[in-house]
Amino acid sequence: MRSTLFLILALLSSSLTFTACQHDSAPLPAGLPYQSSFQRDNDGWVAGITDYGTGQADIMEFKSANTNLPTPLDTTRKSILIESMNRSDDAFMFLKKKVTGLSPNTDYTLIFDIGLASTYPGNSIGSGGSPGGSVYLKAGATPIEPVSQLKDGFYSLNIDKGAQNDDGKDAIRLGDIATDDDAEGYKLITRTNADNPFTATANAQGELWLIVGTDSGFEGLTTLYYSQINVTLK
Repeated sequence: MRSTLFLILALLSSSLTFTACQHDSAPLPAGLPYQSSFQRDNDGWVAGITDYGTGQADIMEFKSANTNLPTPLDTTRKSILIESMNRSDDAFMFLKKKVTGLSPNTDYTLIFDIGLASTYPGNSIGSGGSPGGSVYLKAGATPIEPVSQLKDGFYSLNIDKGAQNDDGKDAIRLGDIATDDDAEGYKLITRTNADNPFTATANAQGELWLIVGTDSGFEGLTTLYYSQINVTLK
């Protein structure tokens, strides 16, 4: 009787241990909600730039990289660096990512919470506008991949992101990139559309393309470090 009881308990313990191991190793579900802090890599986000003429292509000085946050911030933390000169007075630097596993042809109402390091005070003055107050952070989603396309000598997105501080059908403004300080120096800032949720429709394959970027009216160099992008469902 006692040996039989020990055998039952041992089998139960083995079953529980196996179940727990299965649960621990199970992959995260695809789709939404989504979050990343870029500690290992860019997590599938692809950088790009648009809204400039063909004659300006070689002088935009666009670059991106997975790199550490700048001083005086925590330099052990990773981020996505994105940088360019706004030669066109209208440059849009962006990150895009495809999410899958959604319900086909279904509306999703999204809240973006974005953290980034900026060095530009709101009271800063520059050519064409403020380096902080005239660079607008936008976020959105679309069932097709956002790509820069050439038409009549000008590169522009194939989706409607709006122009500078105006919202578009496929992206809305979350604010600008200004810090609260009066002097330059990198600070972590956060922007959200929690009070203005954004709705997008997944395509027939259950996919959405997320897009985050800055629409600039400042005619100079803008350097930003994205430290996190979180997307939740309303």
